[in-house]
Amino acid sequence: MKKWLIPVIIIAAIVLIGYNWSVGFNNTAVELNENVSEAWGNVQTSYQRRNDLIGNLVKTVQGAADFEKSTLEAVIKARSEATKTTIDPSNITPEQLAAFNQAQGGLSSALSRLLVTIERYPELKANQNFLKLQDELTSTENTIQTARTRYNEAIKPYNNHVKKFPNSILAGLFNFDDKAYFDAEAGAEKPVDVDFDFK
Repeated sequence: MKKWLIPVIIIAAIVLIGYNWSVGFNNTAVELNENVSEAWGNVQTSYQRRNDLIGNLVKTVQGAADFEKSTLEAVIKARSEATKTTIDPSNITPEQLAAFNQAQGGLSSALSRLLVTIERYPELKANQNFLKLQDELTSTENTIQTARTRYNEAIKPYNNHVKKFPNSILAGLFNFDDKAYFDAEAGAEKPVDVDFDFK
């Protein structure tokens, strides 16, 4: 074997190994990124279901003639704000996720106030349409929690893949940035103040 052929073989082997590593990294990152996008789509679908149910709930509650108008307006406004906040799943930043979480938290808060206010209206509490919607909202809130948890679970392998060395080198070259996790809503760490008014 000629001496000049040995360096050519070594260089060719290094190029081939580098190429295979790059392709493997890219394909795995794309697959994991698609899993994250799918999980984010499930989160958005769950929130959309809640928004749709809230619209039906508001219409049902509006049927009670003496119901507090300001409470309903707060729910309608919060719902509108929550639907305005959109996120590109391929480029989720912590700031975007915080804004989305804040908008959804505002809607949750307004909805909670609505449900507490309803306690004063026995005829509304007995309305079968209202009871069905309330059950569906409870189920949807559980679905939202599950979707958010699965979204975080989908992010973990993706972030591990793009942050670990030496993959982090290729992640920068191929523009694969790490993604933000869903955090608890602001104030969730504080205990809930429950006040039973039996007057």
